[in-house]
Amino acid sequence: MDKLLLLEDDVSLIDGLTYSLGKQGYKVDVARTVAEASALLSDLTQYTMLLLDVTLPDGTGFEICEQIRRRSKQIPIIFLTASDEEVSIIRGLDSGGDDYMTKPFRLGELCSRIRALLRRANVSGPGWQETIECGALRIDLLGSRVSLNGSPLDLTGAEYRLLCLLVRNAGRVVTREQILNELWGDGGNYVDDNTLSVYVRRLREKVEADPSRPQHLITVRGFGYQWREAAP
Repeated sequence: MDKLLLLEDDVSLIDGLTYSLGKQGYKVDVARTVAEASALLSDLTQYTMLLLDVTLPDGTGFEICEQIRRRSKQIPIIFLTASDEEVSIIRGLDSGGDDYMTKPFRLGELCSRIRALLRRANVSGPGWQETIECGALRIDLLGSRVSLNGSPLDLTGAEYRLLCLLVRNAGRVVTREQILNELWGDGGNYVDDNTLSVYVRRLREKVEADPSRPQHLITVRGFGYQWREAAP
């Protein structure tokens, strides 16, 4: 049984989520403050995913996320936020979040994203390889690490998965629908275009010498994105 940590201080939301997620087969531990979450997360190995509210009585979910990312790049993290402003999305991505959901949200949407992230975190089927190399880019799949020209890149979980998908398909156009389905599942039905655009823009800032004139992560208008090993 997958065990999730829910960091949330809204009692009515806690009751609804713990009941509904329990019916879906998940075990849920609850923390109502940053301090309680920090204590529970002293043993991070007991959890397979974190659901973090942003605003807490003694701090923010961003703080917990940053603490965890210093210890683990692997565990998926979803932010539960009352704001869908781009600045909040970017802050969540920068702190290491894999996804975010704006309150109020539908339970079906949350469960879909949980399933998709858990699949992404555990996939290593036939044909799996330890590293991917494309030009100056090297992806260590065992360690979930990426380097460019020998220097490590600090990527969030979602940025890492997006990069892997594009590089695995280098030279081919990956449609927006394929990306949404791969990163979020269920055809990305609950993810809007702005969310994907934010992920792409943040990834470009880390892999491109000049993000405003990308040479590798190329937009193919009307279709999706393409990774080019070198500029033509």
